[in-house]
Amino acid sequence: MVHLERASRELYRRGPDERFATLADLSRHCREQREASADRWQPPPNLRVEPREGGLQLVAGNDGVFRLNDWSFGQLCGLAQIAKETVNRLAPTTAAQVFAETLRPRGTKPLQLLTYGDGLRSVHGTGYTRLWNQELLHVVQEFAVDFTPPQVGRNGATGLYAGEQDLFAFLIDPTGWAEINGQAFAPGFFVWNSEVGKRSLGVSTFWFQQICGNHIVWDAVDVIEFTRKHTARVHESLGEVRRAIEQLVVRRDERRDGFVNTIRRAMSARLGDDADELDRWIARQGLPRALVARALALAREQGSLTIFTLVDALTRLSQEEPYAAGRTAADAAAARLLETV
Repeated sequence: MVHLERASRELYRRGPDERFATLADLSRHCREQREASADRWQPPPNLRVEPREGGLQLVAGNDGVFRLNDWSFGQLCGLAQIAKETVNRLAPTTAAQVFAETLRPRGTKPLQLLTYGDGLRSVHGTGYTRLWNQELLHVVQEFAVDFTPPQVGRNGATGLYAGEQDLFAFLIDPTGWAEINGQAFAPGFFVWNSEVGKRSLGVSTFWFQQICGNHIVWDAVDVIEFTRKHTARVHESLGEVRRAIEQLVVRRDERRDGFVNTIRRAMSARLGDDADELDRWIARQGLPRALVARALALAREQGSLTIFTLVDALTRLSQEEPYAAGRTAADAAAARLLETV
């Protein structure tokens, strides 16, 4: 079993103005933000940075003049290939001159500007496809009917957040508990997204035993994660998010009994100590040998070598794997092992 700290990190980086008490409140905020935002397309020569009102603002052709926030300012620095920290040390007039000499994006393709009132939220090229937070939350509200935020965190954090740069939601089913050898597990999931390119679209589902006041998820099993960058087909990924949540709901309904029995059998299904016999068994499961070898080493540290301790070890390796392909392989191997019992 693993401890998931993603929600805890969100808890400590979100201020009171980014917290929402209910999923309905969060969805309403995202809808209002979308309605007040506008996509504007401008060719690079139409863009210039000027010193105004004691800071820097972007003139976007006939669309008007827009204030920069921290994120859009950083994106403009990236387009100009200058260090954000360096520009921050300059006077506005000097910084504007630096942009005048360096903000010359290659090519003739227009840039995509996302504005909110008189503010500039983000700047992207034609390769970026926006997925609105409201679209993601619509899927969550439709298919995760019985899921609610966890208990309020120690600093008042709610598990439901949205700010200028991204969204994060942490939801659990408080009625989905199952007893497994005297231990209780319940289903939960995280979803996240960014309308301005700060982070990918993603969902992570899991079964957990406990959530502390810091929103650390303790002793999680059956952790499955899906992410997708904001490229041309990102909207198709909403189907993957829907399927992940639907699958969790189906597991909740079916495994209130079945999941208990599976984990109980996995806990008691000892794997042989004979190396050759174990190697042949692993080969029959079609699991990646290198991955299983690492998992076996972790499982043996728990004392009893069972299918459950091996699944638990694979889940740990999945959470430590920095690449999506590695996480997928470990998650798939863990799921395949559980199917054998």
